[in-house]
Amino acid sequence: MSELDKINKNFVEKLNKIKTKEDLQNLKSEFLGKNGFVTNEFKKMSQFNLDQKKEFSIQLNEIKNSINENLSNKLKEIEKDEINKKLSDEKIDITLPIRSQQEGKIHPVSQVIDEISSIFSEIGYSVAEGPDVETEHNNFTALNTPEDHPARDMHDTFYLEKNKRILLRTHTSPVQIRTMQKGKPPFKIIAPGRTYRCDSDQTHAPMFHQLEGLHVDKEITMAHLKGCLNYFIQEFFEIKNIKMRFRPSHFPFTEPSAEVDIGYRIENDKIFIGDGDKWLEILGCGMVHPNVLKNSNIDANKYQGFAFGMGIDRLAMLKYGINDLRSFLKLISDG
Repeated sequence: MSELDKINKNFVEKLNKIKTKEDLQNLKSEFLGKNGFVTNEFKKMSQFNLDQKKEFSIQLNEIKNSINENLSNKLKEIEKDEINKKLSDEKIDITLPIRSQQEGKIHPVSQVIDEISSIFSEIGYSVAEGPDVETEHNNFTALNTPEDHPARDMHDTFYLEKNKRILLRTHTSPVQIRTMQKGKPPFKIIAPGRTYRCDSDQTHAPMFHQLEGLHVDKEITMAHLKGCLNYFIQEFFEIKNIKMRFRPSHFPFTEPSAEVDIGYRIENDKIFIGDGDKWLEILGCGMVHPNVLKNSNIDANKYQGFAFGMGIDRLAMLKYGINDLRSFLKLISDG
């Protein structure tokens, strides 16, 4: 029996024992969550050649769709049983006023993080994490950021010590450094997480969310970077043949560097992503600077790679039509 068949058999056996919604949600997380059995199988795709990947992804997506369908059917069955039980067991006093009820929902930022992680896991990326409190070395120096770079100034960075050696990370790029320092190439990771900067207005917040991507191997080129980002943008916005362009830019940790823009148009005061005569910047990227590889003890003559970074909150605003970043914090305070 193959590993995929074992996963499917294991799921069916556990599903038959489920009696409550809570147990059903736990089962879903166990198989489809960030570290679930099915998600972990997607992460193994980087080990296969092109033909094996195609066959493996078809089988894995069939199991994923089957699990989702069975979970949906089981939920309906549980809800039906709950209603029948209430009808038989409960007596309702119709003179009592109706009690107000609020149903919790997944926060848009958490939902977008799950969506992005799922998309990249399907092309072989694993999720890496790092601490919010970082060293100045990992946050700036190892990433080839000069001593006089404006990003190091107090007005931009939350320093936790007078000597500026400890700080709240200003981006998730330090996860790249930590990943490369503790392992050996190839690397293929994404790193979502919280970041902090001294800024607050309609489109900026002191705490926000970023996602960093890194792929280091032999013979990696800008063509690989463009193909990766084109695939992600199409999948995330659910638009095929989306207009995308690379615009030259500069970042200390990549060379060459680029900003990625996508096409859009405005109709009736609404933004339509995908085409049009206007361009919207959504992320920055480039080839990993040789100095960053050297600072992480990687042979820059043997390996090269690309990196990209994007604001998760910004992507959530674009996809779900949210026009004020501070709404995310209001969603949390309102429960």
